[in-house]
Order: sequence, then structure tokens, then C-alpha cells
Amino acid sequence: MITGFLVLLLYELLGEVLVLLLNLPTPGPVVGMFLLLLTLMMLGKIPEDVEKAATTLLSHLSLLFVPAGVGVMVHFQRIRSEGWAILVALLVSTVVTLMVSAWTMQVASKVLTLRRRSDA
Repeated sequence: MITGFLVLLLYELLGEVLVLLLNLPTPGPVVGMFLLLLTLMMLGKIPEDVEKAATTLLSHLSLLFVPAGVGVMVHFQRIRSEGWAILVALLVSTVVTLMVSAWTMQVASKVLTLRRRSDA
């Protein structure tokens, strides 16, 4: 499992390095996760150590919400004063995310249908 954590951390580090070198507007861990996804897709499977490490991290995911909750309490006055803007941003981003997800699912479904027809 240590190897799995090492792999996850190395991909996060690789993402951070790429963001710094290429001056990307995306957080390093997001780039690292994307690179990990591409690697896993090329492998066609998830290595056992990586899967164990990821499962362990996900089992403790709720702990990551503690800092966010503390941040809400610390910045409550600011959140109160900018509440409407935050609410509108949340609603708009949720609607956009749902629309993009639905569109992506439609495209993926069409591609899979075409592949099945061509394989048959």
C-alpha cells in the first residue's frame, strides 16, 4: 500500500511541476489526477497497490470537510455579505455541470453504440 501512496503522490508532484513549468491556470493536483487517469486508461486496469491506497484515502474522505467547515465559521460575516453572489454562482455552476455531464453522456453513448455496430 505504501507503493500506492507513493504513486499517487508522484502524480500529484508531476501535476504541480507541469503547472509551474507551463504556467497552467489549473491546480497541480487536478493535472496530476488527469495524468493518472490517462495512465490507468492506457494500462487498462488499476494496480492493486494504487487501488488499496485510493480506497484507504476515500474511507477517510469526510475528514477533508473539517477545514472547510472551520473556514465557513471563520469567514461567516463575509459569506453573509456575499451570500447572494455565492448562491448564484453555485446554482449556475450546478446547472452548467449537469448540462455538460448530460451532453458528455449522450456523446459517449453514441460512440459506444457506433463501436458496437461496427464490431458486429
